[in-house]
Amino acid sequence: MTMLIDRRTILKAGTLGLGLLAFPGAAQLLAARGFTHNVASGEPGPDRAMLWTRYVPAAGGSGRLDWQVAAEPDFGRIVAGGEAMASEEHDFCVKPVAGGLAPGRWYHYRFRDADGQFSPVGRTRTLPEGRVERFAFGLFSCANLPFGWFNAYAHAAARRDLDLMVHVGDYLYEYQAGHYPDPGQETPGRTIEPATEAIHLADYRLRYACYRADPDLQLLHRNFPMIAMWDDHESANDSWQGGAQNHQPETEGPWEARKAASVQAYREWLPVSDAPWAGYEIGDLATLFRPEERLLARTRQLNYAAALRGAADRDAALVRLRDGSWSDPAHTLLGAEQEAWLADALRRSVGRGAKWQVLAQQVVMGSLAMPREARQWAETGVDRRARGSLFTGLDASRVGLPFNLDSWDGYPAARARLLRSALDANANLVVLSGDSHNAWAFDLDLGGARAGVEFAGQSVTSSGYESELPHVSAHAVARAMVDRNPQLKWAETSRRGYVTLTLTPERATGEWLFLDTIRERSTRLAARHTMSAARGANRFS
Repeated sequence: MTMLIDRRTILKAGTLGLGLLAFPGAAQLLAARGFTHNVASGEPGPDRAMLWTRYVPAAGGSGRLDWQVAAEPDFGRIVAGGEAMASEEHDFCVKPVAGGLAPGRWYHYRFRDADGQFSPVGRTRTLPEGRVERFAFGLFSCANLPFGWFNAYAHAAARRDLDLMVHVGDYLYEYQAGHYPDPGQETPGRTIEPATEAIHLADYRLRYACYRADPDLQLLHRNFPMIAMWDDHESANDSWQGGAQNHQPETEGPWEARKAASVQAYREWLPVSDAPWAGYEIGDLATLFRPEERLLARTRQLNYAAALRGAADRDAALVRLRDGSWSDPAHTLLGAEQEAWLADALRRSVGRGAKWQVLAQQVVMGSLAMPREARQWAETGVDRRARGSLFTGLDASRVGLPFNLDSWDGYPAARARLLRSALDANANLVVLSGDSHNAWAFDLDLGGARAGVEFAGQSVTSSGYESELPHVSAHAVARAMVDRNPQLKWAETSRRGYVTLTLTPERATGEWLFLDTIRERSTRLAARHTMSAARGANRFS
């Protein structure tokens, strides 16, 4: 039996000793004692899983914990156990790894403090070995707490047909209160702590404490293991190796200090490995690859505003950008070391007989240029910033440039190397991505050679094109995007939710699930869309 915890149970049990329909304030979060943020698991292997909890001892008390793993929810037979120490050094978070487990099995786990008090019971799963006929993921990205309720997490947490959750970034947002969303756009009851921008270690820790108090995020973590990697907002907007768009060293200190603080808090508060990148074998069915694309080797994003500043001839300035730094082979997301690792890992995966190579990464890989219809969209009452972005995108499109230079579109030589590696390995490449807040399906190609498919997921709550183009129908936006971009086979640009990917030996099937609302707590679905690719086709059916 694999007991699934439901929302009513977690609400009844509570966390922090507080009701979870309203968020606790900073003072309550910092003053809480005991098991403050439920449990979680991640980093599964065929014989192991990482367990997580946060435990704050009473004054003078011990932070020593026992952990137990059992085959059944009644813990009648303990199959693994050990000790962990919750200490202030790591914000009282512990991440023991349970080993010696059997492959492809659900397990239950819990922690116990020195006084004999137990944590909530969590559920985790090891990866299978040998022949695998089916394996299914949930894919999430871009969960901005003030924008709305995490209904996507709640919907997925109640499912019984998924094996693993994958989060490809923007697990939280670093912004100060009142900035994205702007004042008046916030959902009542969704207040962030601290109210200031997260810059220092204490800020990031408190922001995680705030997000992890959410009952639906807790439920997702409690019911399923997760593989996760940061994108930019876990540190700062549009971050790269040497800085970020909204980091000002003159007032916020050195970037390296902020980057280190954000990484430390992320690795404390999530059940994640300290390895910068990793691969996970799912029997003979697939290999899942988790790269890092933000903080380690990414070169600085190009900037249209900088390229056009003072230009008498906008087209000529954009052509110089296109033929120069945009095409530069040294302009990279992954860096040479990680590129070499991934190319070799793709070959090894195919060589061992894995039927699918799944790249769960952060930013959209398919090509997107601005459609001609954007000129009319700019006349429909959009704000000044959106209007400027639309016209710049149109100018870029006219000379063969994309509109988003922060995605793989901004790093074409690096993307070509990755796709060439997949083609040379004869891979069945499935790319998962987030970041854009909108839903996309791409046939990926390199010079006409079919290289793979991409399931790009919509956000959990962060706003999409519906907020940028409030007076343009979502259908018109999606249709224009598909018509303009040959790789793009389908799009939806106005709804929030998550994606599932189901693999069988012969087919990869993705389903985009769109929640009816994020303004109130509900798991009602408004729509869903399914697409699939046959093994060996490297394109959507």
